[in-house]
Amino acid sequence: MDETDFWQIIDDTREDAEGDPDEQADRLVERLVQLTPDDVIDFARLFEARFQRAYRTDLWGAAYLLLGGASDDSFDYFRCWLIGQGRDVFEGGLHEPDDLADLLPEFDEEEDGEAEDLGYAADEAYEQLTGLPLPEVGGRQPARPAGPALDFDDPDAMAKRFPKLWERYGD
Repeated sequence: MDETDFWQIIDDTREDAEGDPDEQADRLVERLVQLTPDDVIDFARLFEARFQRAYRTDLWGAAYLLLGGASDDSFDYFRCWLIGQGRDVFEGGLHEPDDLADLLPEFDEEEDGEAEDLGYAADEAYEQLTGLPLPEVGGRQPARPAGPALDFDDPDAMAKRFPKLWERYGD
């Protein structure tokens, strides 16, 4: 499985689920069990690589504004959700987190922004296929997110760093 295949599966399952993250996770498991165990491992590696790439302070700040706060766990679930939004939104958000204001024009903090189950879809599919747990596919997450520190509780710093998101979601 290559990156194009990975993103096609993400896009197909998001469209089938009509944007519902829990439904997308179910559809993703259904799709992955149609593959070979090796392909599921490849999918899991590709997912984990993107999950780790998104472990950045600036993206956490954007999630903090979008979600009205973001704990460690919430940020993990946000990163899964962001991957689930597809390549354009994911890459655009990584390129410039403030652009999520434009990339997610209909974001609803009550319904969007968290998709914990997407992060476990490959594990579930692999176990269904083999009866075994998914082998370890990624390294350990760093102790701190990449990038310079940002005080999420400082309105001036947040408004300066994320002017578009602040305009829509700031206090």
